[in-house]
Amino acid sequence: MSAPTATRGVALAPPSAAGRAGSRPWSRYARRTASVLAALVGWQLLTQFHVTWWLRFSQLPTVTETAGEFGRRLGTATYWQDLADSLTRILGGFALAAVLGVAVGTALARSAAVSDLLGPLLEILRPIPAIALVPVAILLFPSNEQGIVFITFAAAFFPVTVSTRHAVRALTPVWEEAMLTMGGGRWRVLRSVVLPGALPGILGGLSVGIGVSWICVISAEMISGEYGVGYRTWQDYTIVDYPGVFVGMATIGLLGWFTSTAVELAGRRVTRWLPRSPAGNPEPRPGRVRWQPGRRTGTFGGERARP
Repeated sequence: MSAPTATRGVALAPPSAAGRAGSRPWSRYARRTASVLAALVGWQLLTQFHVTWWLRFSQLPTVTETAGEFGRRLGTATYWQDLADSLTRILGGFALAAVLGVAVGTALARSAAVSDLLGPLLEILRPIPAIALVPVAILLFPSNEQGIVFITFAAAFFPVTVSTRHAVRALTPVWEEAMLTMGGGRWRVLRSVVLPGALPGILGGLSVGIGVSWICVISAEMISGEYGVGYRTWQDYTIVDYPGVFVGMATIGLLGWFTSTAVELAGRRVTRWLPRSPAGNPEPRPGRVRWQPGRRTGTFGGERARP
C-alpha cells in the first residue's frame, strides 16, 4: 500500500540535529558568560597590578573604577540624553538606509536599465568611507544633526544594497516561473517570491549595516556633534577622564549589541518558515522547490518537487 499523499515527498529534519539544536541551552549561555567574565578578570588583574610589558596597562582604569563611574553616570540626566540622541540618529539613518537599500538593490538586480544608470555611480561611491563624507555633510546640510543622520544612512546603505542585489540575483528562476504560470503579475511576483526568497541575504546586509552605522555615527559625533555618546566620550578624553572614556566605550558596545540582536531576532521571526541548522541559522535546502503561497513549511511553502 502506498503512503498517504499528504506525507509524500516531505523532508524531515534529522532527529540528531534537532536534539543538538535544543539540548542544554544553558551550557551555551554559561560559556558566553564565562568568556565575558574571563575578559573582565584579565582586565582587572592587568590594570590593578600595573602590568607593563610591551603594552602599558598601568595607564588604563581598572574594572572597578570604570564600574563606579558607570554607576554614577547612570544617575545623571546627561547620560540618558546622550543615549537618546545617539539612538535617534542611528535609528533614523538606519531605517532610511534599510528601505532605500532594499528598493535600490532589488531594482539593480531585476532591471537592466536601472543597473546601467545607477550601477556605475554606486560602484564609484561605495569604496568611499562614510566617515570621509563628514566635510560634505557639513557643507550640504543646514544643521549638524541632519549631517550625522546622513553619515549614518550612507554607512548602512551600501551593505544593504549590495546584499539585496546579490540575494535577488541568486534566486531560483523556477519560483518566478511557477508564479507567472499561475497568473501572477509583476508586483505579485515581487511581493510573494522575490522579497521572501531574498530575505536571508537582505537580513545579512542589515546586520552588517547596523554595525557599520554605529562606527560612523560615533565618529561623526566626535568630529562635529554637540551631544551623543561619541561626543561625550571624546570630551572625557580631552579632560583626561579615562574612566569616563571607558564608560562611553562600554555604552557604545552595549548599544551595538542591543541593536544587532534586535535585527537578528526580527530576522528570525520573519524567516521562521526556513529550516534551521543546529546553530540556529537558516539552512538552505537543495533541489527544486514548488511554490505554494499561504503554506508555511520547511521549504518555500511547498513540498519538494519529485523528478
